[in-house]
Amino acid sequence: MNSWRFIQEALESLSTNKLRTGLTMLGIVIGVAAVVAMTAIGQGASSSITSSIESMGTNLIYVSRAWENANPQALTLADAEAIIESGGAPHVMAVAPSVSTTRTVVYGDDSISTTINGVTPDYATVRNTSVSTGRFINDDDIDAKSTVAVLGSDVVEELFGSDVGVVGQKIRIGNMLYEVIGLLESSGSSSMGSSADNQIIVPITTAFSRLIARSNANNEVNMISVSAVSSDSTDAAISEITSILRSRHDISSDEDDDFNIMSMESMAEAATSITGVLTVFLGGIAAISLLVGGIGIMNIMLVSVIERTKEIGLRKAVGAKNSDILLQFMVESLIIGLVGGVLGVALAWVLTIVIKNIAAASSFNLTPVITFGSVLLAMGFSVGVGLVFGIYPANRASKLEPVEALRSE
Repeated sequence: MNSWRFIQEALESLSTNKLRTGLTMLGIVIGVAAVVAMTAIGQGASSSITSSIESMGTNLIYVSRAWENANPQALTLADAEAIIESGGAPHVMAVAPSVSTTRTVVYGDDSISTTINGVTPDYATVRNTSVSTGRFINDDDIDAKSTVAVLGSDVVEELFGSDVGVVGQKIRIGNMLYEVIGLLESSGSSSMGSSADNQIIVPITTAFSRLIARSNANNEVNMISVSAVSSDSTDAAISEITSILRSRHDISSDEDDDFNIMSMESMAEAATSITGVLTVFLGGIAAISLLVGGIGIMNIMLVSVIERTKEIGLRKAVGAKNSDILLQFMVESLIIGLVGGVLGVALAWVLTIVIKNIAAASSFNLTPVITFGSVLLAMGFSVGVGLVFGIYPANRASKLEPVEALRSE
């Protein structure tokens, strides 16, 4: 019997009970869809996080207070100035200290609660930030402690509805009016837990004197953002910053740092590692459903052997070999696995589109990525499941004795 004949007979046999075949195949479809979709989500999350980090610059370094330290010393504006002005950090290009607080902002009858960031002019360079309209904070604003503000695109949308005519308008923060001097370029939704579009930037001196004066007499900052000369000099810059801050904070050689330093490069590596493990974990959980689908194939094929006992006996009586019977049932299992795999990949593709749209509606930057490798792996797994779980029923069918098979009820 040629191969095409085996396939024809297998298709005819499966089509005689479409409902049972469909339900058997459903386990494979769900399993393959789950594996492909889960790995696609993991890949998409990894790409999104890495892209978000790299968009800020691989030469970016964050310095923050080490809260896990028993007696953490606050970072100050003077610390930031020492890094760039002391001459001890030749691999540092620019430094941007920042202080943050949350305030209610009012324009007309509309109000929102948002983050207010007090920054220096170098913040735009260090954090790769630009304005679409107007200008950024400058040195004159710092010296005069000007009540001026640069708005993120989300803030503009919520307070004004559009960016037309916003520059020059005045908003109220606390009991002071601030003139809008610029609008930030939209950075899009963030996968890092916050959005740069939902913020207002003011001069750091204004923030110190008008927004957090009572709680910050020493010009303490939340963060010092540092731009290294290049991504290749990040490690050298970190070493220089560490040396300067340890000296300023009088930390002895046997004491731990009272500050944390994290580079974008190390954050990207950590994020890639975490999402890689998560992808494998999610894919492994989803693969369990494929095994369940395989058990379903075996059970249904065993039922099929019992139902077709007389057919098997008749075929053997007219000359069919054990290998012919074995191959027929194996081909049926293979077809269930193969077709189920194809349908599962199609379902996974639909699921990724739905997930992408839901993420976009929730302002979350996630685009699931279906890779050829994940499709190939899932398809191979589904075909393998069909073959492995089809062996026992097929072998049992091939070993039936013709006389006993014909006498069975």
